[in-house]
Amino acid sequence: MIVNSSQNIQSSNPVGTSSSRRVNDVTRSSNLNSEDKEAEKVQKQQDDNLLRQLRARDREVRAHEAAHVAAGGSLVRGGPSFTFQAGPDGRTYAIGGEVRLDVSPVANDPQATLSKADQIRAAALAPANPSPQDLRVAANANQLASRARVDLAIQRREEAKLEENEQAIESVSSSTNEKAVDTVPAVESSSPAVSSAESANLQSSEPPAAAISNFMATAQTEPAPVLLNQFA
Repeated sequence: MIVNSSQNIQSSNPVGTSSSRRVNDVTRSSNLNSEDKEAEKVQKQQDDNLLRQLRARDREVRAHEAAHVAAGGSLVRGGPSFTFQAGPDGRTYAIGGEVRLDVSPVANDPQATLSKADQIRAAALAPANPSPQDLRVAANANQLASRARVDLAIQRREEAKLEENEQAIESVSSSTNEKAVDTVPAVESSSPAVSSAESANLQSSEPPAAAISNFMATAQTEPAPVLLNQFA
């Protein structure tokens, strides 16, 4: 009885062990499912946070570059270019960007260069939060404007000197003409006063025969006059 009882106990152990294993497997599976769900929940929260950051960054970058383009106007060379990052949703988001500007001085025109420098600086500082590169571009624009002001001052001094020289030449020429007029002696005439046109007509209406002969002889030997034309 005891042996049999012992055998029965021994034979009953595998049954009890199998049942315990099934319970343990179910418990373990339940624990794994809970851990997986918790991990999925954490991952989803991380993805959602990353998506919010990427979307906010994308809006910020695009607004930043759009401000550069709007203020840069004709100085912009091409549209803005962006650097993208893929999000957990499979979409790409802009995380950086740039706009190219023409920052060269205007040749032989310091006034135009000064205006251009002002526009470059305005374009660089147009975004709400200028980047370090934007600040460097604005500083370079200030230097360009300073050089343009110096060139403009030199140009204006040269123009003023040229105008003074022209006025001095005109003054000397006018004074010389006045002196020449003052030194011309008055011509007294004993003949009755007649107009110059009438006098010329009278002189040429009855030319002496000798004068006619001399004129004809001269006309045959002198070459034809050359026509001077400023548009030729």
